[in-house]
Amino acid sequence: MQKRVRELGVVPGHLPTGPLNAITDVPGVRVGHTTLDDGADLHTGVTAIVPDALAGDRSELPAAVAVGNGYGKLVGSTQVDELGVLETPIVLTATLSVFRAADALLTWLLDRDPAAVSLNPVVGETNDSFLSDIRRRPITEQHVLAALGNATAGLPDEGCVGAGTGTSALGFKAGIGTSSRVMATGVVGVLVQANFSGVLRVLGTPVEAPPSDREPAGNSCMIVVGTDLPLESRQLSRVARRAIFAMGSVGSDYAPGSGDYAIAFSTSPGGRLPDKQLKPVFQATMESVEEALLNSLTMARTVTGYRGNTRHAVPHDLVRAAARRG
Repeated sequence: MQKRVRELGVVPGHLPTGPLNAITDVPGVRVGHTTLDDGADLHTGVTAIVPDALAGDRSELPAAVAVGNGYGKLVGSTQVDELGVLETPIVLTATLSVFRAADALLTWLLDRDPAAVSLNPVVGETNDSFLSDIRRRPITEQHVLAALGNATAGLPDEGCVGAGTGTSALGFKAGIGTSSRVMATGVVGVLVQANFSGVLRVLGTPVEAPPSDREPAGNSCMIVVGTDLPLESRQLSRVARRAIFAMGSVGSDYAPGSGDYAIAFSTSPGGRLPDKQLKPVFQATMESVEEALLNSLTMARTVTGYRGNTRHAVPHDLVRAAARRG
């Protein structure tokens, strides 16, 4: 049975979580999934992170992108970097489906703004080809629209769902994970699509995966950080870099073929947090990313997929044992 890491006695960091311990603890942020799992060759999907402010009277939110290693296809990232704003929901999917997902997100946006002649859809990806027949490019417009349409403010599903259906990390089956931290000034929430290599660490203690014939292709990670704190783009860039730093706490080896990206955005309607108050924000981000990545593993199940490849779920007894030693 899948369990979140706190249910296994693993408590990363010191700051308190939000009530859901999820990115949806940030007011006005919703998450939706579409999962494609045929029990054989297809294990993939779509995850949508939807800030409600963009559907209201605001056309953009302060945002930033950080690149740990740019071996990836993050559609729309250069305009976010150039202008410091997010214009659209963030969609995550598989590598070869990212372009169809971007076109579908554009359809969703055009339907809502009949006067628009320029929009910047933001779509990230990781490579799930070890467990899914990625060349089939099975993601359609309807899959993307469904994920956007079913997005809710409740606790998002984790593990083998949505864009994490076929992903692996640190030698184990992984997927989608989420977490949050609450400070006196606001909330930081994180959602990850975990698909990278290295040796799993639980509170600093290594947990070795069983020997495997080969690492899963891709070795990437998408991290989305949302907050209701009044942060400008420059500050969000600093936050996004800390999100990538936090991958090291769970054992990432930052492989040269890895596309490691973080997107950070703020839903605050105005104001600016002084730079000298950013330290707890950085701490909240790194703690949330660490826990979200661990949740992506402990909430996943063993999957046998394309060409009979299998990726095993991390044994919970090993996680508990590592936590006791950590």
